[in-house]
Amino acid sequence: EFLTDRNINTKYIHSDIKTIERIEILTDFRKGKFDCLVGVNLLREGLDLPEVELVAILDADKAGFLRSETALIQTIGRAARNVKGRVILYADEMTDALTYAISETSRRRTIQIKYNTKHGITPTTIAKEIKSITDQMRTEHDETI
Repeated sequence: EFLTDRNINTKYIHSDIKTIERIEILTDFRKGKFDCLVGVNLLREGLDLPEVELVAILDADKAGFLRSETALIQTIGRAARNVKGRVILYADEMTDALTYAISETSRRRTIQIKYNTKHGITPTTIAKEIKSITDQMRTEHDETI
C-alpha cells in the first residue's frame, strides 16, 4: 500500500498467490507492465529477471538463513544482470554477514572491471526472451483435452 499510495505501479508476490498467477505477474514485470515487484525471498535463488534494476533488502542485519553471507550474496547478485543494477541494504547495524557480503561483491566487481578493461568489454544488460509460460501451459492443456 505504501508504494501504490505514492503512485508507484506495484505488484506483490506472496505465498497465498497461486503458481500460475505468480508466473503471470513475473511475466508482466518482465514486459514492463508495472514498475515495482515486491516479494519475500523473491530473488534469492533460481529466478533470473534481467530487467531488475534495483534490489532492496529490508532488515539486512537480522539473523537467519535469509540474511546469511551466502543468501545476501545471492540476492545482491540478482541486480548484476542489469547494467543499471543497484542494491540497497537497509540495516541498523553492520553484521559479519553484511560486512562479508559487501566485501565479497566488491572484490568480485574489481576482478570483473579489470577483466573487462583488459579485453575491451563494455558491460550490457542481458537480453533474455520473455516466454509466456502460461500461454504454453494453456496450449498443452487444451491439446490434452
